[in-house]
Amino acid sequence: MQQTLAVDEHHWWYRGRRRIIRAELERLALPAGARVLDAGCGSGRTLQDLVDYGEVSGIELHEDAAQMARSRGHGEVRVGRLEALPWPDASFDLITCLDVIEHTPDDRAALAELHRVCRPGGWLLVTVPAYPALWSLHDEANHHYRRYSRAALAQAAGAAGWTVTRLSSFNSVLLAPAAAVRLAQRRFGAHDRHSNDLAIGPAWLNDVLEAPLALEASWLARGRTLPFGLSLMAVLRRSPAGP
Repeated sequence: MQQTLAVDEHHWWYRGRRRIIRAELERLALPAGARVLDAGCGSGRTLQDLVDYGEVSGIELHEDAAQMARSRGHGEVRVGRLEALPWPDASFDLITCLDVIEHTPDDRAALAELHRVCRPGGWLLVTVPAYPALWSLHDEANHHYRRYSRAALAQAAGAAGWTVTRLSSFNSVLLAPAAAVRLAQRRFGAHDRHSNDLAIGPAWLNDVLEAPLALEASWLARGRTLPFGLSLMAVLRRSPAGP
C-alpha cells in the first residue's frame, strides 16, 4: 500500500498529469458547491485535488484500492464498475475519468453510464493512451483493451451522448523515445510482460521528466492544444437541455 501511495504522490507522470488536469479544470464554469466524481479513483490521490471544486465522490473497481482512497478522508468512495454506477441520474456537475476507459471491455457503455449520472450542462474530463500503433507490452501489462486515436475517442464519446468541447494530446516530448522503445520491443520479440514503467527514480530525474508536462499545462491553460503526445485528453459536455 505504501508503495502505491508513493507512486501516486511522487512519480513524475502522476505529478505532471495532475498539472494538466488542473489547467483544464480551472477553465470550466463550475457551479458553487459542485458535486464531483472521480470515476476509477485508484488510491484517491485525485480526490485530494478535486475537493477544491466541490463535494467529491469516488468509485473504484477493487476494494483494496477503494479502502486506500477512503483512508485519505476526502468524500465517499464506493466499489463498483463504470458500466453500472451506484448513483441516480444527473448526480454530478463534474466527472473525471483518468486513464480508465481503456481498461473497460465496452468503452461506449462506460461513457454512456457516465453521461447518465452527469447533470445537464455538466462536464466529463477523460484521459486515455494515444496511438493504437504504439500497442506494446506496457499495454498488456496494464490490462488495456485499446489505445485511442482522436477520431476513435470522439466517436465513442459522441455515441454515448457527449459533446466534445476540447480535444488535445499531451506528454509530447516523450512521444518519440517512448515510441522507439515500444516498437523495438515489438519488433525484436521482448517478452517481459511485467515491466514497470512506474518505478520511482531519483528526485532529480522525476523533476526533469515532469518539467515538459508543466510547460504543457501552462500552454493548455491558455486555451491552446497540442497536436501529438503519448496521451489524449478530452473535455466532454452533457447538453444543458438534457439527453
